Amino acid sequence: MKKVACQERGLNFFDKYLTLWVFICIALGILIGKTAPGAARFLDGMAIYVNGAPVVSIPIAICLFFMMYPIMVKIDFAEVIKAGKSPKPVWLTLFVNWAVKPFTMYAIAYFFLGIVFKGLIGAGAVDFVKLPPGADWLMGSIHGSGTVVMHEGLKMLQVPLWRSYFAGCILLGIAPCTAMVLVWGFLAKGNDGHTLVMVAINSLTMLLLYGLLGGFLLGVGRMPVPWQALLLSIVIYVALPLVAGYFSRKWIVSYKGIKWFNEKFLHTLSPVSIIALLFTLVLLFSFKGEVILAQPLTILWIAIPLFIQTCLIFAVTYWMAMKMRLKYEDAAPSAMVGASNHFEVAIATATMLFGISSAAALATVVGVLIEVPVMLMLVKFCLRTQNWFRRDL
Repeated sequence: MKKVACQERGLNFFDKYLTLWVFICIALGILIGKTAPGAARFLDGMAIYVNGAPVVSIPIAICLFFMMYPIMVKIDFAEVIKAGKSPKPVWLTLFVNWAVKPFTMYAIAYFFLGIVFKGLIGAGAVDFVKLPPGADWLMGSIHGSGTVVMHEGLKMLQVPLWRSYFAGCILLGIAPCTAMVLVWGFLAKGNDGHTLVMVAINSLTMLLLYGLLGGFLLGVGRMPVPWQALLLSIVIYVALPLVAGYFSRKWIVSYKGIKWFNEKFLHTLSPVSIIALLFTLVLLFSFKGEVILAQPLTILWIAIPLFIQTCLIFAVTYWMAMKMRLKYEDAAPSAMVGASNHFEVAIATATMLFGISSAAALATVVGVLIEVPVMLMLVKFCLRTQNWFRRDL
């Protein structure tokens, strides 16, 4: 199977220094928030409203579409049919992604954010999140762990700050990666075909399972579950770019050929996703500048459970792959798919459900911050442990 363009070159310029770009966006966003607080609010005010409530921020929706489309257009869904010839890696990854990972993320995030770091975050600190679309809840009414209050002229739900961070971690933990995992699998010398199949399958399963699991775990975590917005988020940020990617790929390949598609089109398109992501991050941090400056260790408190979760899921999947006697070339990408997160979908969902200024949205951004260094560390671990797996299967 031919490798996609980004794989043939490994990490490109934008991917290699993603953590640096994220830090720059943090600084730029904070600077804008302090010097021109009305700029980001003006952009966020350009929204689609339902019953007077902003449901979809148009600038953010455009950015997030361009974050997702370059990922989806790389997928060759014809490869999904071939997965039946080697079902073990596929079933392993699906089991870990949907039966293990969401619940370990819930437990780890709750332990650290709701117990260990609760006092450091501020036991009485609060966050203000959007009401569900069309909700006309009475002032002072209680929903989950939140209370309806008036904040800056709008009805908002006041929730404990740590629970908002917790919600962001949940949304991040249940989103299996379908983007940079192509690069991680290639760098670990894994089976490119298996990685691409898992990208396709994860994209399809997210259409159903992401909303259901997300709603369930948020409800258990006593956060509001705006099902309409949750389903709308999946349609806009997964289904729409998935359909656009499928048909545009089919059209381009039929007219220009697969070689031109891989070597020219994908090469030109590859920076688009990262650029759109970085612009979104500037907006996110322009709202959260005061929180970060007041509590600069906030990002660390969120990063610790995310780091532990990533390493734990990688270890579990890698160990299970050994017990299942998989080849290294299948085990490595399986573990990578399980460990990494689809932060684009998580950011999109958090901003739609709770608002771009919410602490939940900030928590999903921390996933971007740690993704590259942690996954590169795990790639090196894979390369050093290839001899743990049999080669003669």
